[in-house]
Amino acid sequence: MTSRPNIRTAALTGLAPAVWGSTYLVATELLPPDRPLLATTVRALPGGLVLLALGRRLPAGVWWWRAPVLGVLNIGAFNFLLFLAAYRLPGGIAAVIMSAQPMFVVVLAALFLGERIRALHALACVMGAGGVALLVLRGAAPLDALGVLAAVGGALCMGLGITLTKRWGRPEGVGLLTFTGWQLTAGGLVLLPFWLSLEGLPDSLTGSNVLGFAHLITLGAVLSYFVWFRGIERLPAVAVSFLALGSPVVATLLGYLVRGETLSVLQLVGMAVILGAVVLGQRPPPVPAAGPEPARRNLHEPHPARSGETVREGGRPGGRTRP
Repeated sequence: MTSRPNIRTAALTGLAPAVWGSTYLVATELLPPDRPLLATTVRALPGGLVLLALGRRLPAGVWWWRAPVLGVLNIGAFNFLLFLAAYRLPGGIAAVIMSAQPMFVVVLAALFLGERIRALHALACVMGAGGVALLVLRGAAPLDALGVLAAVGGALCMGLGITLTKRWGRPEGVGLLTFTGWQLTAGGLVLLPFWLSLEGLPDSLTGSNVLGFAHLITLGAVLSYFVWFRGIERLPAVAVSFLALGSPVVATLLGYLVRGETLSVLQLVGMAVILGAVVLGQRPPPVPAAGPEPARRNLHEPHPARSGETVREGGRPGGRTRP
């Protein structure tokens, strides 16, 4: 059974995908339209720079290249590919393909972390993908090759980011907020030239735009990635990967509650299946049974004679032997 501290840690870590599930609603209701690169860059870079200023520490040693790699995988490339897939793959296909992310982590954790591939995790992967399909798919939709590649690439980036973050850990003496700031800054800097060259600056900003950006920077980046990286430190990589399946569930619920979208019986079944997959993904590996305890010598029995000694009367070694 999963211990209570692990359940609390998993619940707190699951808040990050829940917040990320609100990104679509925030982007469509509060942000300037058709500017995904603007949204992802502003989401990452300002918060990362603030955390760098507060931490007053830059990466050193091997971390001058490890931190940017993690920032690109966890934030920069992942968000870019996610939005690209969402724009080119209608009907929730992008979400279904992205739900393959736990499968990647199961394999990567076996290769890089030595975690054994378990049948329970394979079942949870199938349940997660099937649940997301029930939740978001709406009829037949054409497959765009670039969109499919972007979705697969995004799932792989997230899976590799989780695995390497777990493998490399955090440098000694560096706080988690500073560590988060390194990655947010690196991810935002990677996105910056794409945003400026492909979208450019918006003509104007409304009060709603400012509110939406504030949400993305604080809850959507700084706080959510802080608890996400904290969870990666304290939970198995595979367990963390299944928590990400909560994002499409929250997105669907917010669409129903805020935008008046319909919620069918199949979608409710999909949510239940996803929840089951998340719970299965949190189960730790079975503890091997302890071997039989060696039999204890009866303290009332006489001590056996040492090699080469004789036993005298009364059972004590040494002395004259009994006739």
